[in-house]
Amino acid sequence: MNNSIIKFITPSQLILLLVLTATISCCNKDDDNPPPDPVGQLPPATQTGAGTFGCLLDGEVFLPGNVPNKLDCVYQFVNGGYYFSLQGSKRDSNNNVILIGLSTKNMEINASTTYMLKENIDQSAYGTYFFNTDFNYTNQIETGELKITKLDFDNHIVAGTFWFDVKDSNGIVHKIRDGRFDVRFTE
Repeated sequence: MNNSIIKFITPSQLILLLVLTATISCCNKDDDNPPPDPVGQLPPATQTGAGTFGCLLDGEVFLPGNVPNKLDCVYQFVNGGYYFSLQGSKRDSNNNVILIGLSTKNMEINASTTYMLKENIDQSAYGTYFFNTDFNYTNQIETGELKITKLDFDNHIVAGTFWFDVKDSNGIVHKIRDGRFDVRFTE
């Protein structure tokens, strides 16, 4: 039966069939495998003191690494006020230091509470973006949120989520999104 079909195919049809077969087999298989979701590359949002910190910085995964003190967290009572400071830092491929931080200034934090990240002033919470030698902070226009999901003084654990926008000294607004942390703090 197959021989009778082949007898009816002309040489030009056979060439066309071979070209079509080659074209279809050369299709890019990458279309079937989309790039990994950047949020899925962040550490899980846990509350065990796992020592994790991560976020998206302008859509790219930011995880601390390759610098001394890549992750540091302090919550202290000093001169009658509470000061919280959490920062993750790393070097980029050009050896520039990048730091993402969350802080309060003379302001107590509590579990199950969301704080607006605004200005670096007394009685306030704020976000920090540092690049190379330039510190930049959230303000009244570029704001964000910090949500404390766990605060355990017995085990010195603080965990939460965050996002914020910050404008650098060149006028570029950086978007920090899907942030999460689960760290042990020092007092």
